[in-house]
Amino acid sequence: MPDNLGRWNSTAGYENYRSKYDAAMQDLPTPTAAHDIQTDYGVVRVYQYAGAQGGLHPLVLLPGTSSGTPVWADNLKSLLAITDVYAIDLLGEPGMSIQSKPITSDEDKAAWLDQTLAALPEQRFNLLGLSIGGWSAMNLAVRRPDRIATVTTLDAPFVYDGLPLKTVVRSISATIKWLPRSWRDSFNSYTAGGAPVEHVPVADMIEAGMKNYTIKQPPPHRITESQLAALPMPVLAIIAGRSVMHDPAKARSTAERALRTETIVLYPDASHAVNGEYPDRIADDLRTFLAAHDR
Repeated sequence: MPDNLGRWNSTAGYENYRSKYDAAMQDLPTPTAAHDIQTDYGVVRVYQYAGAQGGLHPLVLLPGTSSGTPVWADNLKSLLAITDVYAIDLLGEPGMSIQSKPITSDEDKAAWLDQTLAALPEQRFNLLGLSIGGWSAMNLAVRRPDRIATVTTLDAPFVYDGLPLKTVVRSISATIKWLPRSWRDSFNSYTAGGAPVEHVPVADMIEAGMKNYTIKQPPPHRITESQLAALPMPVLAIIAGRSVMHDPAKARSTAERALRTETIVLYPDASHAVNGEYPDRIADDLRTFLAAHDR
C-alpha cells in the first residue's frame, strides 16, 4: 500500500480494532442498513437509522478522530426521536471506511464527504459533528454548502479557536504506537475531564484505533472568522466549558462574534467528551434548533 494512505499497521492490529469496534457497536440500535459508498478517495461506510418522521431533513453524524460510529452509543436513541440518522466513519481514520487515494488538503476532505452525501437519496442534511467531526462538517459547509441545511458542532477544535499547546504536547505520546496502552488511556482520560477510560467499550475502540491505524493526511486548518461569518446555513455551536481542545471562553467569543445565528450554547461542566456526558441535553438543544432553522 502506498505510504501516503491511511492504513492499518498489521492484519492483527485491524482484527484487534475490529473486535472492539464490533463490541462497541452492540451498544447502538441495529442499523436499518449499512452502505459502502464509493468516492474518489475511497469507500465510505455509512450506517442508516430510521427515526421519527417529523418532516426534518436527516441528521448526518460525523465522529471524532480515531473513533468511528460507535462513539454515538449514548446519543442515537435520543437523536432518532428527532429524525432519521446517517452515521459516517471518517475516511482516512480508524473505522470501516477504506481510503484508496491520498487526502492532501482541506478541499479533498470536503470532496469525499460531499460525494458521500450526493450518493444518499435525500437532497439536504443536518450535519452533527463531534470534535474533528465538527471541523469536518464546517469544512464542508465552507467549501461545498449546497447539500447542508444546518450544522451543529460539539466542541469542535480548529473552528472557533486553535488547539492549546498543552494539549498538543500531551497528544504526542498518544501517537507513538509502541508506547504502552496506559499512555493513550492517559491522554483520552485527559480529554474526557479525568474520567476513567479502562474497560469502556468506546474508549477501548478508540485506543485500539490510535495504536493500530496510521493516519496519513494533513492536520486541519483553522476555520477563519470570515469563513464563519459567510456561512449561508444556520449553525449551532455547543462548547464544553472544561474542554482541553480549545480555550472555551475564546471559542465562545469567536462563535458569538462570527456566526449569523445567535445559537451558541456553553455547557459549563462538560469536558470534550460532551456527547457522552450530556446526550439528552444535546438532543433537546438540537431539537429546538432544528425546529427553528431546518428549512
